[in-house]
Parts: sequence; structure tokens; C-alpha cells
Amino acid sequence: MAWWLVLLDAVGALLLLVLVLGVVLVVRRRVLARHGGTFELSVRDPRQPPGRGWALGLGRYRDDHLEWFRIFSPLPRPRRTWGRNDLTLDSQRETDEEEGYALYSGHLVVHCSTPQGEVELAMSPQSLTGLQSWLEAGPPGSRPSR
Repeated sequence: MAWWLVLLDAVGALLLLVLVLGVVLVVRRRVLARHGGTFELSVRDPRQPPGRGWALGLGRYRDDHLEWFRIFSPLPRPRRTWGRNDLTLDSQRETDEEEGYALYSGHLVVHCSTPQGEVELAMSPQSLTGLQSWLEAGPPGSRPSR
């Protein structure tokens, strides 16, 4: 077989693989959204220097947990989960110039405390309002007083 036919087959297989991966990601996002409202939520790896280490993803409220899924992962399970009673919003700020390239446009950075340590989340102002409402909507007496 001619070398160019082998090359053409390899390119065709690679394009097919990219197409299948794209379909898997779209179907995954639809399935995640079906089990509750999802929203764009990015998480920063605390081991990275400030302004770096952001991973794009989706957030979903599920019972008393906030679940986070990586945007470009085919896995159906959340990568991180925070309990309603374990998550405390400490502060919020606008993204700096460096972070603006790594995050969705118009998102705010929210600094949170958890029993496992501190975490930074980035979300839209509307999603932040939703998160605050979700945190306050727990059963009476479930959140410790500050």
C-alpha cells in the first residue's frame, strides 16, 4: 500500500476519534444538566502560584452537595464535592489580568473555606447569587453560626 494511503487512513482515524470525543463531551454535559441545573464553575489548584492553576468546569447542586466536573473530561463522576455545611464563602473579587485569560468572561473569583482547606472558585455573578441562596437554604440549624 502506498505511504499516502496509510497517511490518509491515519488522518481519517484521528478525525473520527476527535468527532467521537466531541460527541461524548456534549452528551455528558446534557446528562449532567438533566439531573439538576448546571453552571460554569472553575476551580483553582491551591498548590499553584496565585493567578495560575485554574481548571474550567461545571458545577451542579445535588441534594446537600455542590459537585464539580471538569469540562473536558469524559468521566461521569464529579472531580470534587463540597457539602453545604462544609462550604463557607469568605470573600469575592474581580479576576485579575492573568486570570482573565484562563477563566470565562465576566466571572468573579470567590474565596471559600472548607474543613479540607481553602478553595477558590470562579463563577458568574448570577451563579454566585445562586450559590449564596443554596448555602442559606439548608435545613434550620444545619449551618453553624458565625
